[in-house]
Amino acid sequence: MTIKAFLFASAAALSSAGGAYAADAIVAAEPEPMEYVRVCDAFGTGYFYIPGTETCLKIGGYVRTEARFGEDLVGTSDWSFWTRAQVNFTAKSDTEYGALTSRINLRTNAEGNSAGNADTFLDEGYIEIAGLRVGMQYNWWDDDLSGETDSIASNDTRHNAIRYQYETDAFTAGIAVEELDDEYDTKPGEGPNNVGVTGQVSGTVGVVTGYLLGGYDTDTEEGAIRGIVYADIGPGQLGVYGAWASGANYYYEESEWTVGAQYELKINDKFAITPGVQYFDNIDLSASGEGFGGGDAWTAGVTVDYKIVEQLSTKLSVQYHDEDDGDDEVFGFLRLQRDF
Repeated sequence: MTIKAFLFASAAALSSAGGAYAADAIVAAEPEPMEYVRVCDAFGTGYFYIPGTETCLKIGGYVRTEARFGEDLVGTSDWSFWTRAQVNFTAKSDTEYGALTSRINLRTNAEGNSAGNADTFLDEGYIEIAGLRVGMQYNWWDDDLSGETDSIASNDTRHNAIRYQYETDAFTAGIAVEELDDEYDTKPGEGPNNVGVTGQVSGTVGVVTGYLLGGYDTDTEEGAIRGIVYADIGPGQLGVYGAWASGANYYYEESEWTVGAQYELKINDKFAITPGVQYFDNIDLSASGEGFGGGDAWTAGVTVDYKIVEQLSTKLSVQYHDEDDGDDEVFGFLRLQRDF
């Protein structure tokens, strides 16, 4: 090799080494792996995994607005607009004891056009595992029929409570201890922060489903019993119910006893008409609040449900109420609701 060739070869080698060194010095960092939201189908539709965890989350809720009407509904006005917005969060995960569930419902109610009339609060917030539920929750007295004619519970049906419920496909039984913490002055001398105990059993045989519910108010030392039976008959469902109260108590105090019925006629998948009627006997409370006197009353009405499109529905309720020594009354509402 001549000296000239040797110099050219050396220069090429040095250039190649220098280029490799420069390339090694400029190394782009690898991007972090991205974790996309994964669908969780273990607990039904709508759930997804919270990234980085094995907990499944579902977000839902609804917006509801109503035009309400009735005698002196707000002051001397016979009508009012009312709106509710609610968002629900449900988290579930598998454990050796079954599904661990927590639920948070946030609700705002607003009536009229003043911001001061809006009321935002925790509607529900509880933890549930193996049939045991603890926290703010609705009790079984909140469960009623699909129509709007029935009145089979008194006062608020949402409490801080501890309940246990055993469930199978055809049978359910449960018991709950509830803090009755709302103002309650029907019976003289009774106030908030009381305790109530409720229990319910239900079962299904063929096309018939029945519920038997009892509640005992430990402060008033009075209780109530309620029964509801549903039967699939023809193109709809018949609902028959009754309730009895030993005296004025938090769970039921509209009358000493009551019976009623409705029939939900399902015209098609979108349209249903539900007429109903209810009778109340001994509606007058005694002065001590411990028992009922005379007088009776009845309510009759109809509810019309129509699903406009998926997740958008409307409901019309018109009710007529008549009672002894009282004025007849017509009341109801027209509702539009969007679920998500």
